[in-house]
Amino acid sequence: MSSDLPDQPGNVEAPAANVEHVRIEDEMEQSYIDYAMSVIAGRALPDVRDGLKPVHRRILYAMQEMGITSGTSHRKSSSIVGETMGNYHPHGDSAIYDTLVRMAQEFSLRYPLVDGQGNFGSMDGDPAAAMRYTEARMSPIAEELLEDIDKDTVDFQSNYDDRLMEPEVLPAKLPNLLLNGSSGIAVGMSTNIPPHNLGEIVDATIHLIDNPQCETDDLMEYVKGPDFPTGANIVGKDSIYAAYDTGRGRLRMRAEYEIQRNESGSDRIVISELPFQENKARIVERIADDVNEGTIEGVSDLRDESDRNGVRVVIDLKRGANADVVENQLLEHHLESTFGVINLALVDGQPQVLSLKQTLDHYIDHRREVVRRRSEHDLEEAKDRAHILEGRLKAVDNAEAIVNLITESADREQAQQALEGKLDLDELDEAEPEYRDVQATFDFSAEQAEHILRMQIGSLTSMEAGEIEDEYEDVQERIDYLESVLASEEKLLGVIKDELRELKEEYDDDRRTSILEDEGQVTHEDLIPEEDCLVVITEQDYIKRMPAAGFDPQRRGGKGIIGSDPKEGDRVSKVFRANTHDYLLCFTNQGQVYRLKTYEIPEMSRTARGKSAVNIIDLDDGEEITAVVDTDEFEEDECLTMVTQQGYVKRTCVAEFDNILSTGIIAASVEDGDELVDVEVTDRTGDLVIATEQGMTIRFDEEEVREMGRNARGVRGIALEGEDRVAGMVSTTDDDERDLLTVTCNGYGKRTPLTEYRAQSRYGKGLIDIKTGVRNGTVATVKAVEETDDIIVMSESGQIMRCPVGEISTVGRNTKGVVVMDVDDGDRVASVDVIPAQPET
Repeated sequence: MSSDLPDQPGNVEAPAANVEHVRIEDEMEQSYIDYAMSVIAGRALPDVRDGLKPVHRRILYAMQEMGITSGTSHRKSSSIVGETMGNYHPHGDSAIYDTLVRMAQEFSLRYPLVDGQGNFGSMDGDPAAAMRYTEARMSPIAEELLEDIDKDTVDFQSNYDDRLMEPEVLPAKLPNLLLNGSSGIAVGMSTNIPPHNLGEIVDATIHLIDNPQCETDDLMEYVKGPDFPTGANIVGKDSIYAAYDTGRGRLRMRAEYEIQRNESGSDRIVISELPFQENKARIVERIADDVNEGTIEGVSDLRDESDRNGVRVVIDLKRGANADVVENQLLEHHLESTFGVINLALVDGQPQVLSLKQTLDHYIDHRREVVRRRSEHDLEEAKDRAHILEGRLKAVDNAEAIVNLITESADREQAQQALEGKLDLDELDEAEPEYRDVQATFDFSAEQAEHILRMQIGSLTSMEAGEIEDEYEDVQERIDYLESVLASEEKLLGVIKDELRELKEEYDDDRRTSILEDEGQVTHEDLIPEEDCLVVITEQDYIKRMPAAGFDPQRRGGKGIIGSDPKEGDRVSKVFRANTHDYLLCFTNQGQVYRLKTYEIPEMSRTARGKSAVNIIDLDDGEEITAVVDTDEFEEDECLTMVTQQGYVKRTCVAEFDNILSTGIIAASVEDGDELVDVEVTDRTGDLVIATEQGMTIRFDEEEVREMGRNARGVRGIALEGEDRVAGMVSTTDDDERDLLTVTCNGYGKRTPLTEYRAQSRYGKGLIDIKTGVRNGTVATVKAVEETDDIIVMSESGQIMRCPVGEISTVGRNTKGVVVMDVDDGDRVASVDVIPAQPET
């Protein structure tokens, strides 16, 4: 029965009067689009005409309505925020205050629109004080944006509750969008417009007015690039051109700094300007973290000496530190940033990405409309004034008659009708004939008549008449001028240009941001001097490098000098020569290979222990570097030939080592109990010479070892007897005139021409190379040398000696050799490497 009841408010089953059936996906889509457009047009994006978002525009308009201009005293920020929120911007007060604060920050806006008094934040990210503690007023340049707003120059719209009217856009005497830039994130789009120098933008605008067909190149003759409030530098002009030509680009920003020399002789880096929108305190903190972690080396102290006069961050360097290297590390990680330009603004309510020329074109169109509407308004006012002045002049000429007419009138209304010539005298029997005659001669307009009635008697003097005539002539000239402006497009544009020139003269200042030539990205390697160095590695994986030039050659048999100071229980395991710019392949005893640049190894003094290699190479427990190969020696058709302690040999094409991960890759499969000992670069045409600790050597054609993949173990190269193990390997050819240098653990060695080692088949016992025993000890390593070379011999305790090869006697095989290095009891030769003779220049 309930369904038969009439439709009543209390009847829940009664059909609703307005029900519209829609698909939920359609409704959600339309609702989201409405929301997105509301954010885009009403909050996040600036208008191309005045460069302001609604919240900025409303704050400035509210301040003008409150009478808070640059010439008044400051007013509490809370009152400005309250007025803006109550009348124009019904959003949170924090959003309004944050906007007000930013408009007052000299490090945020190139030309601040608000003159703040109190704590308005800092470059360190410190927030502004609460709005009840700060005060504000408009800055002079902000008044230029609002000038002439009362002359019908822009359209107004109702505020959010239809109580008041607010401007849709400000007259904007200056191109604020480019002067102060803008940033914001809307729905599906964002804007990031950099600020510019006022003088440059004014010059470019005037040039565009005079040359509407000009291109980006022409405008860049005036606009050198963005001009950020924090100064700093832009690196490269190409990125600026791309941003101006397309509306999108990426600018490389670089801090302003200089390297100074202290009185103590050390250097320091003084930072005086930071890239735009960078947090100074956070940068200083990150630099300190990198110094503590060892990422940046050579820094002794870091101080922030900034004050109200500007930024000053001082980085003191250690004595002897390479200032160029530290500089490059700072640039790479801290002192350079990227500013992504997205010149997106609202054009007729629609978001558009604009080029520099398009942005200025829209601004010129806006100013053309503003000046036209202002001129029409001023012309109307001037004509109204001229009309009044004409009446006053006529009244002065007929002063006596008008005075009589007014005094004879019954009241003010009758007098005004009489002055307008609208009074019916036939109805006035008492009117005198003179009254009739005077009234009949006047036909003032209502405005003129009303003005005459308000005039004082003293204004009818002859002196006043002269002043009125002068004013009338001035007004007539003003009318003629305004009519000519409205009649001529050229003259109207001339007004715009003249006003821009006046503003430039008043507000122009020097450019703060410099434009640097892009000389390419300076890498860390570019700043490292190219020099030979010695790299020392210990069994516990401490590593360092030292300049090879710091070790003078000595006669054989000396003790050498301290080259490392390993901690107790540690011993030197490897020393090798390399150039600081070399790429090195570091092979470990477990068959892994790692790649690094020599300069990545920390440079330290002779007496330093070194730095843990795990900070440079991801070594596993028990993993030691046993062989190093310089990749600069590679040719495409060459191989890396490896040998293990147990005599296994394998060859692998160098192409398989092109892409080495930071965690290393497998170079050879090494069985338990075996270790990789040595690696040589071979070209498939030579022989291999393998030496053992017990003084045996074998020479065979490398082609007897087939090429294998990285995961292979290899084949037997030499048949070892007893506890014998492989000590090293060299590569040679039939016409090789070099010698085989053999050095034993007790510091003895000898040279024997490689031609004396006849070739055999692989996996033989070989020939005796040197007599081992109590005096010599076991063989430490073998090297192929020339008489003009030098060798570096290093003991396990850290003694190091550089010795000319010519000091070591050349003898036959199966001899004991001579003393190369005087090794102390309990110490042993750990490693030997060759320093080739420098070619004559």
